Amino acid sequence: MMVKAKCKVCQKVFLVKPSSLRRGWGKFCSKVCQFEGQKRGKEVECAICGRGVYRTERDFRHSKSGKLFCSKSCSAVWRNRTVLAGENHVNWKHGERAYRKILLRQSKRLRCVKCGISDERVLVVHHKDGNRKNNALKNLCWLCCNCHFLLHHYSKEAQFVER
Repeated sequence: MMVKAKCKVCQKVFLVKPSSLRRGWGKFCSKVCQFEGQKRGKEVECAICGRGVYRTERDFRHSKSGKLFCSKSCSAVWRNRTVLAGENHVNWKHGERAYRKILLRQSKRLRCVKCGISDERVLVVHHKDGNRKNNALKNLCWLCCNCHFLLHHYSKEAQFVER
């Protein structure tokens, strides 16, 4: 003997055993409706791309920023733009590390002033007066790693760098 019951999700009438109803079962007409009925989260928009994504209550509780993302790549984009940018970056030193960008923006030729090598991978910025906080363009010049080492460790090499 079967009894008629109404699905809690789609409101469809279906047949169920009375023993299943006594146990508290028989609330859903199919596994799909059962899955939908057990969801406790909600649909939200990704904070970067705006795509709709389902997130659980746990996701809301564990989000430190209050923002939710559709994927790891969208999360990484947001972190790189806000959390790990400028003063928020763990290696931020009051803008003292910006001198390389200053020389690149001024389109100063990428070439070691001592030996003339132009391989960007080995070029570093040298502060002529030794003050790393003095990022004036006239105080900066390109040196390769080898020439930079020699300049700082052997005093007679210092005469070759343009002042």
